Amino acid sequence: MSISSYQKPDTVHAHRVVDEGQAIEIAHQLAERFRATAAERDRERRLPYLELDELAASGLLAITVPEEYGGIDVSNSVLAEVTAILSEADSSIGQIPQNHFYILEALRLDGSEEQKAFFYERALAGDRFGNALSEVGTKTVGHYNTRITPDGADYRINGKKFYSTGVLFADWVVIFANDAEDRLTMSFVPKGSAGIEIVDDWDGIGQRTTGSGTTILNDVAVPGSSVVWHHKGFERPGTIGSVGQIIHAAVDLGIARAALADTIDFVKTRSRPWMDSGVERASDDPLTVAKVGEIAIRLEAAAALVESAGRKVDLAQLSDSEANAVAASLSVAAAKVLTTEVAIDATNVLFELAGTASIRAGLNLDRHWRNARTHTLHDPVRWKFHVVGNYHLNGVAPPRNGAL
Repeated sequence: MSISSYQKPDTVHAHRVVDEGQAIEIAHQLAERFRATAAERDRERRLPYLELDELAASGLLAITVPEEYGGIDVSNSVLAEVTAILSEADSSIGQIPQNHFYILEALRLDGSEEQKAFFYERALAGDRFGNALSEVGTKTVGHYNTRITPDGADYRINGKKFYSTGVLFADWVVIFANDAEDRLTMSFVPKGSAGIEIVDDWDGIGQRTTGSGTTILNDVAVPGSSVVWHHKGFERPGTIGSVGQIIHAAVDLGIARAALADTIDFVKTRSRPWMDSGVERASDDPLTVAKVGEIAIRLEAAAALVESAGRKVDLAQLSDSEANAVAASLSVAAAKVLTTEVAIDATNVLFELAGTASIRAGLNLDRHWRNARTHTLHDPVRWKFHVVGNYHLNGVAPPRNGAL
């Protein structure tokens, strides 16, 4: 079967977002609804199938489709802000489409014209792309045992994936596999195809409802027209990694915003002042006031850096020179550092300032810390410092991979 012969009934009639302002507005509207049940979903580990249907119908999942294929191709700053808005409401929902947008960016750089026309139209129709990328038991996270082998003019894939974020909610399983020469490929396969088994076994302490479990691939048939040679995207300057990473930074930014908002609400409405503070209200405690100010300032700085990094990614997409790609990677790496740090600190300070009453299980405020601690482990921030320092000190350009 070729992609041109694929027929999928439209179960979702996605809205067509007309501009960046509308994208932000829709994100806020969705976030208001998602926020109301986020703590309950986390507590019960209730997967957000209905919420992801609503997100797909909103049209937000198509906002990066290039204009020449019918989309509005939003700036990366807006993409990041949409992600942060959704993540502030529910960071699992904010994270789930990260791979979807990564895949759309990889398609832009490495897909054929036929592939772009087909899959961008599917995105505009509301289809969701989930990843089957990361594996356990390999030498490093950048190594893959999953293999794609020729089968006449088409291919077969065999392997096993973990951290398959988004696959449970997806219409397409996008499988990353090495060919015989260890070149990384990206294959679009309809979910439900023979040989694909999706196991809901994600048991992380945080991001509990991302559905990031196991995908088993047993002799999965893939038409040649559905295979993208993903390795090519890292053989030349590009923005696949920086687009993927700025979305991760935005998830952490959203978590930090949620933690600060809950800190402020709890301190103002429920916390008691310390007996030696000499004030009547916890919100008048000068040490508490200063700490809230510190987190708010760092959050503002992190948000500003995400926005600035987004503009550099935009420039690198418009002019894919080595200098632009390097500038984008370095700026996004810096944004990822700041958002990681403020997410961890804000979710910890919540309890420090709100006090003992805030640790009650029924409140589930610990989900912010669990989510931050889990999501910020996606790739090691310590290596962001190294990459930035190595460039400035030794002139070594950042490696070309999906983590930069």
